[in-house]
Amino acid sequence: MRSNKVVVITGGTMGIGRATAVAFARAGWDVAVLARGETRLRSTARELEEVGARVLAIGCDVADDAAVEAAAERIERELGPIEAWINNAMATLLSPALSVEPRDWRRITEVTYLGQVFGTLAALKRMRARDRGVVVQVSSALALRAAPLQAAYCGAKAAVGGFTDSLRAELIHDGSGVQLVTVYLPAVNTPQFRRARNYTGAGQNAPDPVFDPRTCAEAILRGVERPEREIWVGRSTWAMQAIQAVAPGLGDRKAAQMWDAQLDPTVPPASPGNLYDVDEEDPGIDGPFGDRTRPPGAEYVTSRTRDAASMLMGVAALAGAGALLAPLAVAAGLSALRRR
Repeated sequence: MRSNKVVVITGGTMGIGRATAVAFARAGWDVAVLARGETRLRSTARELEEVGARVLAIGCDVADDAAVEAAAERIERELGPIEAWINNAMATLLSPALSVEPRDWRRITEVTYLGQVFGTLAALKRMRARDRGVVVQVSSALALRAAPLQAAYCGAKAAVGGFTDSLRAELIHDGSGVQLVTVYLPAVNTPQFRRARNYTGAGQNAPDPVFDPRTCAEAILRGVERPEREIWVGRSTWAMQAIQAVAPGLGDRKAAQMWDAQLDPTVPPASPGNLYDVDEEDPGIDGPFGDRTRPPGAEYVTSRTRDAASMLMGVAALAGAGALLAPLAVAAGLSALRRR
């Protein structure tokens, strides 16, 4: 039975965004998809309509604030009040920082950071008046622990965190019922790995472990249906957050070792890639790493679990029994990495 609830998903025609659109449609939501590429928009709309959703597919570059605002206005006019907005659209390239041209830095920042800002503001303009709604920022483990060859993307995703935390404090101050959720993702098997602009001379590789986009979609849907401050998908994301908090210097050295792990010399680099222009192919949800992708299933930790584990460890230390209770606290946190 359909609920007539409306969700907006940016970058919703490929990879994680498309998997998320399908997940919401199957859960009874009506879906608005904002993305570039008419072929993908039409294909995605057909797929969602087959599930039974009302669909609105809008060609939109999220770096254009006026286009995002116009899309939000049209969605509410044609589908109804927006209950959830998923900021998923992103842009990146693979290159040493010194080889990235200024216009590329600007473009990645405009799409990956400002695109989330513009989407959030368009959603809040409507949600605050109704005192309800959820905005999900789709982020990355690379916002927590940056890696080489992706400085522009890592910087943009880190900026999203600062923006979201500041805005959340403002909403709390105002007593607003609108909620902000950030979902941090690991390496995911999406078509983007063969489409991102690349100046390295080798193809882009996804270092293990690689996760299924549908796992990410499940976490995003969960973030809307049961909002919590943050969700970390995959054990690798949890580990990257932990090492950055406890031993950032060690994290630097480990990250430096990821240079070669991100390169595949057997595959040509994407050139020019989709940073500015989008191809009209319809690659769907999955990328090229299916042979080593973990099967779909819930595998994530929420901030509620993280906070509970931290509290247990604090109590253990204060009681002078850290050696006995701290492992139990860690086990409690790890048990939340559910797998079905």
